[in-house]
Amino acid sequence: MTLESPGPDSDQIREMVEIAARVPDHGKLAPWRFVVWSSSLRKAMHASLIELLEAHPDLMDKEKLAKGTDKLLHAPCVIAVISTASEHPKIPVWEQTLSAGASCMNLLHAANALGFEAQWLTAWYIYEDQARDILRLSDSEQIAGIVHIGSSSIPKAERPRPDLDTILSFVSE
Repeated sequence: MTLESPGPDSDQIREMVEIAARVPDHGKLAPWRFVVWSSSLRKAMHASLIELLEAHPDLMDKEKLAKGTDKLLHAPCVIAVISTASEHPKIPVWEQTLSAGASCMNLLHAANALGFEAQWLTAWYIYEDQARDILRLSDSEQIAGIVHIGSSSIPKAERPRPDLDTILSFVSE
């Protein structure tokens, strides 16, 4: 929640997305798209998502979910990476989905390379069918990640990472 102005301008966003789109993409399908959500659109989405949250009988811990929804409003730039993966005779959906995830990671790297801070977030509403219209998704699309980009005067604290010896192995004959 420490992202603040300035955020990237439209030329910087184009440069970041150009970098983000340079990922493994078997079959050159481009199974993703990028949508920059303006501040005014995010405010409208936020209001609609809060209404949906309050009216949803099955969601637990609505206060925590509402705080997650508030994150839509905290950064000067928010880019949704939309997975458009679909059945294909040669390219598995899984590989297309991984390509969308790789584009999210590249978007983070691109934002950092241009001197911005960035966070890849998801929230309850990206898994909620009733939120699809609010998020402007077609029936075949899903959000791979929501990348928040801005500036921050607060130094990053490194979070704990897994012990390398528990996740790395060398295998031979």
